[in-house]
Amino acid sequence: MRLKNFLFCWLPLIIYCVIIYVQSDLPSPQRLPKFQFSDKVFHFVIYAGLGVLFYRAYQTLRIKDNLRMLMLLSAVSASLYGISDEIHQSFVPYRDASILDVLANILGAFCGAYLYQLYQLWENARFRNQKSEVRCRITDDRGQRTEDRGQKTDDGRQRTDDR
Repeated sequence: MRLKNFLFCWLPLIIYCVIIYVQSDLPSPQRLPKFQFSDKVFHFVIYAGLGVLFYRAYQTLRIKDNLRMLMLLSAVSASLYGISDEIHQSFVPYRDASILDVLANILGAFCGAYLYQLYQLWENARFRNQKSEVRCRITDDRGQRTEDRGQKTDDGRQRTDDR
């Protein structure tokens, strides 16, 4: 289970952070998209993705049941990485740090973590609704089958799928 958590939750986060670092270590790109503030949109989207990846990774920790802490820690971690990235860029030739880039990083990190949390809550609610509509068979004390809705009986008897 730990290897699976690492491969599917932590490794993508590490790779994403390395890609951001390597891209930040290169001189400024020669061509940028042509609309105004395109680099800020780029920063916002990149750090929204980082917020999502931090959220996914932190879901493997003990804090996974504290949704507020999970969202806040994910957004703050991605934001701090964005701030450190801008500081790093200030030392790279032909690059400079920008407070507007930092702001775009922070906003993206919080929006990404928040939207992913909303998505997770929606998925969980949808899954619960589907699960509650499954009809199950229960064997009563006389060995006769009876149908019931829900997940478990009061006396804890084993159920099988009705289909």
